[in-house]
Amino acid sequence: MTTDFTVPPLKVGPYTFKSRLMVGTGKYASFELMQQCLEASGCDVVTVAVRRVKLDGTPEENLLNFIDRKRYTILPNTAGCFTAEDAVRSSRLSRELLDTPLVKLEVLSDPKTLLPEPIGTLEACKILVKEGFTVMVYTSDDPIMAKRIADLGVASVMPAGSPIGSGQGVLNRNAIEIILETVGQPYKLPIIVDAGVGTASDVTIAMELGAEGVLLNTGIASAKDPLHMAVAMRHALDAGYWAARSGRIPRKMYATASSPVEGVIGSRV
Repeated sequence: MTTDFTVPPLKVGPYTFKSRLMVGTGKYASFELMQQCLEASGCDVVTVAVRRVKLDGTPEENLLNFIDRKRYTILPNTAGCFTAEDAVRSSRLSRELLDTPLVKLEVLSDPKTLLPEPIGTLEACKILVKEGFTVMVYTSDDPIMAKRIADLGVASVMPAGSPIGSGQGVLNRNAIEIILETVGQPYKLPIIVDAGVGTASDVTIAMELGAEGVLLNTGIASAKDPLHMAVAMRHALDAGYWAARSGRIPRKMYATASSPVEGVIGSRV
């Protein structure tokens, strides 16, 4: 029996990441708190919304100056893009600015729901894959949409657990399980649950379903105690990963005694 309980690394396209937890960099009260939370989470991939990086201010205003590029892999995302054209433009900018073909593609439908816009997502995805980007795609939990995205040659499909920043966790477990079965397994693609995480148990549930990883931001950054929540998220991912591979007991209607009573002297059973 193995005594090494280290969660294996996550492979996304040509990249290998030590941690399966990816953490965002927005909404923190300060860049210093962000740094502390990233370290506490154990992540080695951090997302950055390129459109929201302040490049023309002082060094103290530039988010990128607070991320150790030797320690973390930056995953640029196209947050705030509502058309395929804007998302492609933002991706090209991130490649020039950060010298990386890695991108998390987001094409959003509207500012209120922040749900993914399916047609725009597919259009942008086709262009970016053709241009040699390593594309990780934020999408809904629709299995058919996930399959269409996978058909384009992406590096990862990232279905939302629930709307961005909502804290509702994984609302449709069945849909995520179908995506894992019909897309993750046959395409050999990592399915990473993205968006909606509110607390540590949401991460565990996503991993117990069989997800290869979880990406979150608000669940840590907007917690009352972000630093301790970052620690909780780290351990929740490990717990879910091992639970998914341990074979849970079946659910039953009635109790089953933990200790057998047959053969016990004086037993009435």
